[in-house]
Amino acid sequence: MMYDKLRKCLSSIREKTDFKPEIGLILGSGLGDYADGIKVETFVQYAEIEGFPVSTVKGHKGRFVFGYVGETPVVIMQGRVHYYEGYDMSDVVLPTRLMGMMGAKKIILTNAAGGINETFSPGDFMMITDHISTHVPSPLIGPNMDEIGTRFPDMSEVYSKKLQDIVRKSAGECGIDLKEGVYIQLTGPNYETPAEIRMCRILGGDAVGMSTACEAMAARHMGLEVCGISCITNMAAGVSDRPLDHQEVQEIADKVSGEFKKLITAVIENMK
Repeated sequence: MMYDKLRKCLSSIREKTDFKPEIGLILGSGLGDYADGIKVETFVQYAEIEGFPVSTVKGHKGRFVFGYVGETPVVIMQGRVHYYEGYDMSDVVLPTRLMGMMGAKKIILTNAAGGINETFSPGDFMMITDHISTHVPSPLIGPNMDEIGTRFPDMSEVYSKKLQDIVRKSAGECGIDLKEGVYIQLTGPNYETPAEIRMCRILGGDAVGMSTACEAMAARHMGLEVCGISCITNMAAGVSDRPLDHQEVQEIADKVSGEFKKLITAVIENMK
């Protein structure tokens, strides 16, 4: 049934464009304007795609952007769907799977995250080297879609080591002090308590957020290469004494968006 839904979504997009991307990019909170600066071929609004879940989060534009970064054809999600919005996890990762079905072989996942690692500061970029997703349902629960992946996929290298090397190289070229670490996905939409953050630190987490890990698992299930970059927009609860709010997340993301754009462009160009 879910595979049929994916095929309907793909058919709906193909009625509007036959653009075939090589790379898919999901833009996190406050990072959506990257897509406005590429050579755009066309847009497809999520609301125009039959059966597609629509993001309800302020600051997420809710559309696919098809175009080129340099000479590389890309599809960009301006706004993702989150589990906390009330969607089934299979709907949350539907856009990721759809990008793979469009032709993308590599997926770049970005997000705004809270810093658990006390050596981090708001405005830092953290390359995701691994994740912990046991606090949210696996997107692979339910009947397996044999058409796109195996029942029991290996997750020993969710985030491609080859792509990690490219991100490191790209950050060096851009003069960015790239952090690295483990990302933990919790459900949201509430921010975590200080006790929950202490738990995340004990588990080995360096940053925490409400997305990304489930998308990465769905992408790996399909055999796509994945890389992930978190923008540390705030220090997590209990790390600093400041209360957390979404406006601060967006303000920090906006402040570093220039560096972020440079980094993502360099990563895509170095992936060629």
